[in-house]
Amino acid sequence: MKTLLPLVAVALLAGAPAAFAQSDDTDAVGPMVTENKVDTQTFVTTVPNANEFEIQSSKLARQKSASADVKAFAAQMIKDHTKVAEDFKAAMSQGQTTASIKPAGPALQPKEQQMLDELKGASGKDFDAKYITMQTDAHRQAVALFSTYANSGDDPTMKEFAKKTLPVLKMHEKHVKDLAVAHQ
Repeated sequence: MKTLLPLVAVALLAGAPAAFAQSDDTDAVGPMVTENKVDTQTFVTTVPNANEFEIQSSKLARQKSASADVKAFAAQMIKDHTKVAEDFKAAMSQGQTTASIKPAGPALQPKEQQMLDELKGASGKDFDAKYITMQTDAHRQAVALFSTYANSGDDPTMKEFAKKTLPVLKMHEKHVKDLAVAHQ
């Protein structure tokens, strides 16, 4: 059996209930994540929260980093993830899903807020290292989530959104890995 860790981590990062099952969906209660499938409710709950973390942490990086390449990466994250948020809202309005997000809009989950607070307390090279590590982890998890949903989602509009967004996330993942190497 393949490991469930990357998808479980994505769902937990987003604060999704820990209702995970094996490949067999018959025992599932609540949001479902298996090694080959992410349910629509988990996807639509995870995306805006993770996206908001990307934007807020990158705004901090624009303010706090002394590194030009980190600031440039952060600016790109803000631009791209703002577009992802717009595309997500459009997909939600056109989709067939009955899944919903909180009416108040995306708010950071406790784990994401803790990471953002950790960034707020950091400075200099420590800030850059934490930001790069968090972005590396976030993009690895996002690529796993979007890849899985693009292949297995049950809402055609949301699947198309996932497929369209995936190349951008993969580009971010590569860029942040390059940043990590440059800042070792």
